[in-house]
Amino acid sequence: MHRNSERTLIHKGVKFDFEQVTFTGADGRVVRREVVRHPGAVVILPLLDPAGRDQRIVMIRNQRFTLERELWELPAGTMEPPEPPADTARRELEEETGYSAGRVGAIGTFLTTPGMTDELMHAFVATDLTKVPQRLEEDERIKVEVVTVSRAFQLLDSGELQDAKSMLTLLLAQRLGLIKP
Repeated sequence: MHRNSERTLIHKGVKFDFEQVTFTGADGRVVRREVVRHPGAVVILPLLDPAGRDQRIVMIRNQRFTLERELWELPAGTMEPPEPPADTARRELEEETGYSAGRVGAIGTFLTTPGMTDELMHAFVATDLTKVPQRLEEDERIKVEVVTVSRAFQLLDSGELQDAKSMLTLLLAQRLGLIKP
């Protein structure tokens, strides 16, 4: 935080808040910026047959009202403090995909958009999956699709997969040797 900064709540939202931050810039002038304060979130890479030759990923086609179109994504969701990130990952996986994970492992964290929010995203890999009932929230329109790892990377390469958290999680998992396209 900048020295001598002030934070003013503009709006308390359902999932995150909006603040105005006022601080003195490098040239001595007063600077005002709007910031989204976020409790943090998770993104999950659900793997079917993770050690086998037929690695498959449980992805979703998510109808995003913000964009008025459907996106390819990995399941994800907002943390509900004081819920630990791994618990959020398990909950969101079940809610969005209808799969329960026997194992959930952290693979990295990253800031989603540091120029406008303090959201910290926790990436997980989920394995030992079993089917359970899907529990969508009232504003969610999600279709579950199981794809091969190769197909997921084709979606990335073709530009059909545009969701940054999903793209980065696939690349992190590849670098860690968890998936092989």
